[in-house]
Amino acid sequence: MRELRIRVLAGVFVVAGVLSWAGARLWNSLGTLPSVPVAAPIVLALIAVVLAATALSLRARLRAQRERQHDAKGVDPLMAARAVVFGQASALVAALVAGMYGGVGVFLLESLDIPARRDQAVYAGFSVLAGVGVIAAAIFLERVCKLPEDEDDHNGPGTAPAA
Repeated sequence: MRELRIRVLAGVFVVAGVLSWAGARLWNSLGTLPSVPVAAPIVLALIAVVLAATALSLRARLRAQRERQHDAKGVDPLMAARAVVFGQASALVAALVAGMYGGVGVFLLESLDIPARRDQAVYAGFSVLAGVGVIAAAIFLERVCKLPEDEDDHNGPGTAPAA
């Protein structure tokens, strides 16, 4: 499984932001602008909390397993892999959604004197922050579930292990 690349997430964020900003300008020229839902930052924050809680739970279980504690519950490798895939997918979607709301938020910055637009800009800003939280929690989850480096790999292929 490949690790999340910050450059890819940043690229998705920037491209979505630019396209969203351009789309908001076009849509606004036609009359109205679709609103940023109040639930957007709430849903993203809940996803971030779920990812962080999963990472903390897995980290505690892996630590107990490494320290060979008597009551340690093992971690099913398939469950850990599913958690990582969920985190990676969440991070990609969060980068896209945060970029979308970021672009709309930047467009709304030019009309903060209108109370409804100011509220929409605030919701968009909180959505971007919550999206960054999802990305951070997903990266943390990925780091928790990463297998330790194999000690025998430094010999290289084709070399006999030292006796």
